[in-house]
Amino acid sequence: MENTHYISSDLLSIETINTIISNDYKLALSEEAKVNIVKCRSYLDAKMLSNDKPIYGINTGFGSLCNVKISDENLSKLQENLVKSHACGTGDEVPLEVVKIMLLLKIQSLSYGHSGVQLVTVERLIDFYNNDILPVIYTLGSLGASGDLAPLAHLSLPLLGEGEVYMDGFRQPASKALQKMGWEPIVLQSKEGLAMLNGTQFMSAYGVYSLIKAEKLSYLADVIGAISLEGFDGRIEPFTDLIHLIRPHKGQVVTAERMRDLLEGSQIIAQEKKQVQDPYSFRCIPQVHGASKDTIDYVKKVFRTEINSVTDNPNIFVGEDLIISGGNFHGQPLALALDFLGIALAELGNISERRTYQLISGLRELPAFLVNDPGLNSGFMIPQYTAASIVSQNKQLATPASIDSIVSSNGQEDHVSMGANAATKTLRIVENLERILAIELLNASQALEFRRPLQSSEFLESFVKSYREEVSFVSEDRILHYDIEKSVLFLNSFQIDLED
Repeated sequence: MENTHYISSDLLSIETINTIISNDYKLALSEEAKVNIVKCRSYLDAKMLSNDKPIYGINTGFGSLCNVKISDENLSKLQENLVKSHACGTGDEVPLEVVKIMLLLKIQSLSYGHSGVQLVTVERLIDFYNNDILPVIYTLGSLGASGDLAPLAHLSLPLLGEGEVYMDGFRQPASKALQKMGWEPIVLQSKEGLAMLNGTQFMSAYGVYSLIKAEKLSYLADVIGAISLEGFDGRIEPFTDLIHLIRPHKGQVVTAERMRDLLEGSQIIAQEKKQVQDPYSFRCIPQVHGASKDTIDYVKKVFRTEINSVTDNPNIFVGEDLIISGGNFHGQPLALALDFLGIALAELGNISERRTYQLISGLRELPAFLVNDPGLNSGFMIPQYTAASIVSQNKQLATPASIDSIVSSNGQEDHVSMGANAATKTLRIVENLERILAIELLNASQALEFRRPLQSSEFLESFVKSYREEVSFVSEDRILHYDIEKSVLFLNSFQIDLED
């Protein structure tokens, strides 16, 4: 079917997820996925009939209660109790865009046939996704190690007709949503609750969502940096390819090439310069922006592996006739990568604010605070304060979560990744970066007007012209909060093609 993504063993990429989400594709299981799910469930059912030994999480308690054997007649109740007892999330609600990615990633992980879930359970998750019935999930509660237990419990509650969902734009009891759709609650079989709760889909969804936004903001940092360079009457020489070929970090080379392309044909960049060199925040754009690009590429590789993996526990291997309890739910690879991503994006904001500071400083024949009649007008004095405040908050948020751990489950789970905290604070850094870049664009476009009648490149002039349809030139003091918010919306609406 057109506009349908079939869940299969084909590699799922960040770019594919972006396409699925952006174009509102529906999901369906491929025949391959259906066979894998049914085959694994049939194997587990047969194993339970022929085996009376304890198998972790299937006929035993959980965590430090792993040695408590559960009778066969209570196996469904065991799984239902697991989901209910672990739904202990609190704090802010997870953004619905992230919840939708969580559903997609959980479906993908269960489709490989190593989790022992019923086909009807996975199909109900697909029904939730396709009908925009999105569970209410909370940001706080996961240690990022036994899987994202609390968030995934809230993701799973609606399967049982429990918890709350968003449907038709309203928050409502899941039982009411199921009734509207004519669906009966799922009766969980052995292991299913554990398969739902064990996994890294909370961390992974946040990482995917942050990466999609980060790639766009990385591109926009280059574009806005180029506009700032023009407003500051900067030099082109630091972007010459020869410099970067003798220190050929990929991100550095790519950034320098992009800056040359963005500035091509500019009258401003071509005019003779009075200054011999520019401050680092302009001159070192390739080195700083490039390092962040390289970090984004690394983090994408980590998440590409994760979203194509089985991360619940225990894992079922039908061909080998094995059920093995391991630790694929541990979020350490994601925690480290998310912390690294947060640091890299915080630095894009850091250097952006420095360019804003240079632009308002009354240098290079620009008026102080980029406004006519400074003194009577304060102009762009205070947006720089706002940017500096956000930059400082990002520095605090960039402190790694992954260096922390805490003992849980009565000592059974004695090392955790704290990847969930890394995930939520990294998204805050992403959102803060968007605001910092919006403030730089507000300043850079203002500075550019003081270079008239000279023109920048065709692309940059077109970009600024589109921006001017939302935010006009500031000729005298006005409430700049509105301009900042419009600038954020402008950047948020800007579309780019992600690179695989």
